[in-house]
Amino acid sequence: MVERRIVVDTLRLNYQGIMDVNEFYRVMDKWFREKGFDKYEKRNFEQVLKEGRQIEIEIEPWKKINDYAKEVMRIIFLFTNVKDVVVMKDNHRVNMQQGKVAITFMGYLETDWESKWEGKPITFFMRAIFDQYIYKINTDKFYSLVAEDTMHLYNILKAHLNMQRYY
Repeated sequence: MVERRIVVDTLRLNYQGIMDVNEFYRVMDKWFREKGFDKYEKRNFEQVLKEGRQIEIEIEPWKKINDYAKEVMRIIFLFTNVKDVVVMKDNHRVNMQQGKVAITFMGYLETDWESKWEGKPITFFMRAIFDQYIYKINTDKFYSLVAEDTMHLYNILKAHLNMQRYY
């Protein structure tokens, strides 16, 4: 059985203003490719309302650290009141969106993700001892890796949204 430990719990980023939703998604996707993450999109839902579109996206990017540990993030995007607008950028008309976005980041460390230590009670016990005493130094490194990657993505997306603010 996979053991999932929370490293980063509900880190939030809120923004209201003009943005390019497609470019925002491309920036995030490029970061995942550069860092070696595989992406699983759990939910992608769009609804058209009177006050604008509402878009919900939930993704779980993951990266295998080794045969025993895996880094997993859960990122939930909620775009509300999204309306298409045209802005002038360098004397060109650019189609963008205006609205609100709320992003929630969570980072997890999954151990024994291939369930190799779950076959018998003795191996389950050995895994607990192994985690607590022998492999603790490496597990602590994995915790810091998950926290570092989650914060780095948070800062990249925050910087991208702040660049959009000045159009």
